[in-house]
Amino acid sequence: MKLFDVYPLFDVNIVKGRGCKVWDDQNQEYLDLYGGHAVISIGHCHPHYIKRITQQLNELGFYSNSVINKLQVELAERLGKISGYEDYSLFLVNSGAEANENCLKLASFHHGRKRILSVTRAFHGRTSLAVEVTDIPKYVAPVNETNNVTFLPMNDLAAWESELAKGDVCACILECIQGVGGVNMVTPEFAQGLQTACRKYGTVLICDEIQCGYGRSGKFFAHQWLGIRPDLISMAKGIGNGFPMSGILISPEFEAVYGQLGTTFGGNHLACTAALAVLDVFEQEHLVENANTVGTYFIDQLNKLKEENSHIIEVRGRGLMIGVVMDIPHKEVRHKLIYEQHCFTGCAGTNILRILPPLCLSREEVDEFMRRFRVVLEEI
Repeated sequence: MKLFDVYPLFDVNIVKGRGCKVWDDQNQEYLDLYGGHAVISIGHCHPHYIKRITQQLNELGFYSNSVINKLQVELAERLGKISGYEDYSLFLVNSGAEANENCLKLASFHHGRKRILSVTRAFHGRTSLAVEVTDIPKYVAPVNETNNVTFLPMNDLAAWESELAKGDVCACILECIQGVGGVNMVTPEFAQGLQTACRKYGTVLICDEIQCGYGRSGKFFAHQWLGIRPDLISMAKGIGNGFPMSGILISPEFEAVYGQLGTTFGGNHLACTAALAVLDVFEQEHLVENANTVGTYFIDQLNKLKEENSHIIEVRGRGLMIGVVMDIPHKEVRHKLIYEQHCFTGCAGTNILRILPPLCLSREEVDEFMRRFRVVLEEI
C-alpha cells in the first residue's frame, strides 16, 4: 500500500522541534514561521506541555463522554476567563472543520432555517458542510452542492443587509482575518453593522477563529479587535499545540439538548490536558501579549523592507498572522527560503507569503528571518 498522493511535498523530513526551530533528519536547523499551519502556539516540545501530557498518559489516555471528565470542566472554566466569555458554554470536538460543522448545525437547529451567508474567498474546512461555506470550487464535490450558501464580498455591508432582509438566513459565518483567502481583514464598521443586522433579522453570527484566534492576533480572539460578540465561536489549531482538538463557544441563547450534538474523541483526557497545558503557558509566558508586541514589530520591519524592495506590494494582518503580498509567485520565494535560507513559511493564492509562527516568537528571531528574506528577494 502507498499513501494517497494529495499533498505536494517539500523534500524535507522534519524529525525534531524546539521553540520556533525545527530540524530535519540531516540535523539541518530551520526557523519555523509556519507552526505547522498555525497549530504550534506555545512552541515545539515545550517542557511543561510534555510533562503534563506524559503525566496524564500514565494515568488515563481516553474514556468516553458517557462519564464525568473533570478536565473538561476545568478547561471550560479557564477558557471562559482567559477569553472573556465566562457566560458562554463549551463543546469540544476534534478539528476546525468539525467545529464549524457543529456551529452551523446549532444555528440551523436554533430556528429551523437553512440558508447561510459566507464571505468570498472563505475557507472553513474540508468536511461536507464546512466545504459548502468554503469559496474554493475545486474543494467542492458534486455531493456538496446544495445551493444553501450565498457568498458575498467582505466588508460590503449593504450586500449582506440586503440578503439578511429576506428573512430566511440561518447564519452568517466569517473569518475576521482570512487565512487561505489571503490574510484579508474584516473592518470594525462591517463587523458591527453585520452584528446589528443579524440581531434585527434573527440570524446567528458565527466567527471562525480557527486560524486567526487563540491569541494569534494579539487578543485572544481576532473579533475582539472589532467590537463584536458573536453568537458562536469556532476554534482549533493552537488550542492543543499539535494535539488534534477543537471546540465551539456557545452563547447562552442556545439551549443544550441531549443527543443533538455528539463526538467520540472530542474532549478526551489527553486532549484536555494538552489544552490546559497550553493555557498554563499562555498565562505564565504572556504569549497573547507577545503575539501583539512581536507581531507589531514584525509588521513594521516588513513595511520597512517594502520601502526598499519593490517585490513587496502590501503587508497585511495583525499580531502573528501576517500576509506578504508580492509581485512575483510565492513558489520560488518559498523554495529559496526553505532550501537555501532554511525558513518555513506558508502561502496563499499565487503570490502571498503567509507567516504563522509559534506565539513565543522573539524579536531576535524576527530579525533573523528578515535578514534571510531580504537575501532571497535581492536574488530574485
